[in-house]
Amino acid sequence: MRSTFPCISANRFAPVLIAAVLGSGSIGGAPSSPAPQTPAPTTAARPMTDEEVITRFHQIWYESKATWAQNRWLGLQTLQNPMDMWITQEIISEIKPDYFIECGAWEGGSAAIWASVLSQVNPAGKVISIDITDRMAAARKLPIVKSHVEFMLGFSTEPKIVDAIAKRVQGKKVVVLLDSDHSKANVAQELKAYAPLVSVGSYFIVQDSNVNGHPVMPNFGEGGPWEAVTEFLATNKNFEIDKSRERLLFTFCPNGFLRRIR
Repeated sequence: MRSTFPCISANRFAPVLIAAVLGSGSIGGAPSSPAPQTPAPTTAARPMTDEEVITRFHQIWYESKATWAQNRWLGLQTLQNPMDMWITQEIISEIKPDYFIECGAWEGGSAAIWASVLSQVNPAGKVISIDITDRMAAARKLPIVKSHVEFMLGFSTEPKIVDAIAKRVQGKKVVVLLDSDHSKANVAQELKAYAPLVSVGSYFIVQDSNVNGHPVMPNFGEGGPWEAVTEFLATNKNFEIDKSRERLLFTFCPNGFLRRIR
């Protein structure tokens, strides 16, 4: 995850986001008991609705010191919601992409996950994961990463990065996932740059559209992924939101699973 400045690395943004979620205590501390960000008023006469229960669970789980910030895959810190990981592996299994492009590498844990699935359904498939800071030394030691992942260093929106990837994936089946700088401005740039690379019938996955009050971190800033997606879909009719990918109820990607239809 990245900073709120356009095109700043996930590696700079993640500590800021983790600190905002967890406070100043250590990541390994006991679960916190945060005050509700978006209180759902209840009375003795009216229990919470299912939607309110899901929203409140989402907020508690997101803000806790002992949940997603503790997640590790093969020993690598992997800042993912397991529900979204499950849905993403289903997409990989269905599409069997030749390339899975990930903007925002962090420690490389998520790239290892996508590669582990991809290697089973398309042994020749590759994961390309982009970040501006190299924290992937431990990931590079993993056999699955050695065989199926390529890390690229640079800003995900740099023309030379986008152009190099576009040449490699031309005519191939491609899934793209955005998990870098979550500011509206940067996500909008990434949506514009990578949309043409997504193959028809495949997916553009925009993570962390839950920030900026959807339903967490209501004071995130001047828009985030949700707002960028809304504006993108207003003008780009090649994609539609696939709400079926939110079937597990609790997602960090509300309105963020975009299927290319034409």
